[in-house]
Amino acid sequence: MKLKYFFLVLILSSFVISPSGIIDLNDLFDYENTYVPAYINKDNTTTGNEITNSGATLGRVLFYDKNLSSNEAISCASCHFQEFAFGDTERASLGVNGTTGRHSMRLVNSKFTHESRAFWNERAITFEVQATMPIKDHIEMGFSGENGDPNFDDLIERLNGLEYYPLLFEFVFGDSEITEYRIQRSLTQFIKSITSFDSKFDIGREQVSSNYNSFPNFTNQENLGKSLFFNSPFNGGAGCFRCHTGSEISITSNTLNNGIVGVIGEEEEVDLFNTKAPTLRDLVNPQGVLNGPIMHDGSLNSLMDVVNHYNDLVETDENPQLDSRLFGPENDLDLTLQQKEALIAFLETLTGDNVYTAEQWSDPFDDNGELIIIPLITGIEDVNNIAKVKLFPNPTSTIFSLNLPEGSYQLFIFDINGKLIRNTNPKTGHQEDVSGLKNGLYFVQIKNTDTKEYTIKKLVKI
Repeated sequence: MKLKYFFLVLILSSFVISPSGIIDLNDLFDYENTYVPAYINKDNTTTGNEITNSGATLGRVLFYDKNLSSNEAISCASCHFQEFAFGDTERASLGVNGTTGRHSMRLVNSKFTHESRAFWNERAITFEVQATMPIKDHIEMGFSGENGDPNFDDLIERLNGLEYYPLLFEFVFGDSEITEYRIQRSLTQFIKSITSFDSKFDIGREQVSSNYNSFPNFTNQENLGKSLFFNSPFNGGAGCFRCHTGSEISITSNTLNNGIVGVIGEEEEVDLFNTKAPTLRDLVNPQGVLNGPIMHDGSLNSLMDVVNHYNDLVETDENPQLDSRLFGPENDLDLTLQQKEALIAFLETLTGDNVYTAEQWSDPFDDNGELIIIPLITGIEDVNNIAKVKLFPNPTSTIFSLNLPEGSYQLFIFDINGKLIRNTNPKTGHQEDVSGLKNGLYFVQIKNTDTKEYTIKKLVKI
């Protein structure tokens, strides 16, 4: 059997690896068709950079790779942790040369907003532009080209020296050239693929025609909080929806300052021009614990602090940038304790589960920071009738099992060069001992000798 490769074969290392250190280009996660409910209407995708399985896969590697920092100690994920809805529990995040000037935003559902700009002060015109700005920041990741830092060309040279990047860039873009533009596109695709639509709110919203209906799965307190959120002060509500709109619960594109003007570490300084905010989804984790401090300066440490801030906010001459929806007699909230607690109960329904553990958004590197790429292979026919046969565990260090249906079969094992190294006749419930094989990538052909149908599976021996 002759196997044709789209790329040069990457020889697998002989050390033991964990499954998290493997990306199989023949079996990618489906980033393109991530579930988005019908009631979600906002989408800030940059035309021409729609999410693809290959692009988001490369973006995932870039997002978690500490090689993207000058001292090889910081990655994007060092400030945006999956277990905190891709935010940070620290008020300021640690970079290669100090701490960040603003609190790290949660990145969940960043695609689903009318606002296409990025950063708290919207200084990046698109998410693509934003994607490499932390890398080129002296404090954050250190490829600034200033203050003795290496520049972005030095980063590209480093990435070219890593085995996996030329292979990945060729897989995504058709050639192995690494550029800032391509890094920006891939990182953005991965970040915008991170979604959370499995919350208690979503379960309820699926059952009604609008956010103004009572949700059948909500408690009375949660429905009261929802009513307060989605109604204006002159209708007895809190008016939150005017800035945090729709079922996306995302910031509108025409907001001004929200009354928080602090600067981290500079008690006498003020910062009036932070007009963006992350979605209000996943403010807390599934256990109800806050996913880090809130606001650009991380000055609020509970949802009650947030509600009290808006409830007690007054206009001052010191903040001419305060949004007009937050002050004046028509916007006085005067919420009772019961109403505040109901509003908080509603905000807690916006938390999902999957985003915190889903493998497609997790760290692809193993515990040693290593990554193996199984290259794309073409020319292999997979016949549907037995294509569902699985090898497990895979990767394996000793044996693998087959879930074969009743029938008569032949099993062939080929090495990475297409050389036949084993030929057996497996039965239902068959186990194959591969402990004597060298670590690496193999191809297992399973053939039904009666129907002549066959399937070919990849096997990783570790």
